[in-house]
Amino acid sequence: MEDRAMQRRRIKHTTSFEERLAEEARRFKQAAEKEAPGSTARELFLRRARQAETASHMNAWLTSPALQIPKTDVQQDN
Repeated sequence: MEDRAMQRRRIKHTTSFEERLAEEARRFKQAAEKEAPGSTARELFLRRARQAETASHMNAWLTSPALQIPKTDVQQDN
């Protein structure tokens, strides 16, 4: 029973990370629209939407080909 508690739950995502971040930003923006302008709740929803959008941009930057480690030919000495 203890071994089971230590195992990580594996989730098979059907959408990409980018799509999930975009969906999250959209949901937070919709929630913000339902709140009164200038309210703390609205500002928090908008902050979370911006954070999701920023995470999406950072992910795109980090996974861009320009940041890939150059492939080198490694020769082994035998």
